[in-house]
Amino acid sequence: MEFKTFVFYVFSAILVFAALRVITARNPVHAALFLVLSFFTAGGIWMLLEAEFLAITLVLVYVGAVMVLFLFVVMMLDINLDRLRQGFWSYLPVGALIGILLVVEMALVLGGRYFGTDAMPAPPPAQAGFSNTREIGRLLYTDYVYPFELASLLLLVAMIAAVTLTLRKRKGVRYINPSEQVAVKRADRVEVISMPVEKE
Repeated sequence: MEFKTFVFYVFSAILVFAALRVITARNPVHAALFLVLSFFTAGGIWMLLEAEFLAITLVLVYVGAVMVLFLFVVMMLDINLDRLRQGFWSYLPVGALIGILLVVEMALVLGGRYFGTDAMPAPPPAQAGFSNTREIGRLLYTDYVYPFELASLLLLVAMIAAVTLTLRKRKGVRYINPSEQVAVKRADRVEVISMPVEKE
């Protein structure tokens, strides 16, 4: 067995273990940390495939930014785990059925003729001076420019929807209107009342 193949199997085993621990860990902080481990090992597999730009992007964007945000939200929300576990067994049959369907679909796709070794032979060795980042940029902005712009539009819509759901009006919450505060006059706020003098 070659060293590269051995490293691939080691990274794959760690990735599968970390992915299983993400969905089986009882503590949400531990689940997020196992997700960080899975991202790191996925980046290692990308490095084995000579996709250095994708590996660095995976580590920097997901581990450096997204997972830090996940951990911050999980630790700040103070999630009640006992309340989340209520009704788990009632949803188990539906979840198991969906999981089995997903496994069958993946087996049909990966076991088909499009994903065999004959359909996807090993790529030729890269030439001297080949830039992975330049090639990805060339493909994104030439052959795949419309799907790329469509994906950015979908992300923009998702961001607007998240902001809209967060800023919905709630009852009993007082809001401040800065324009009304600036337009306030002294006569509107201060009222002078004339009262008779009380003598003892």
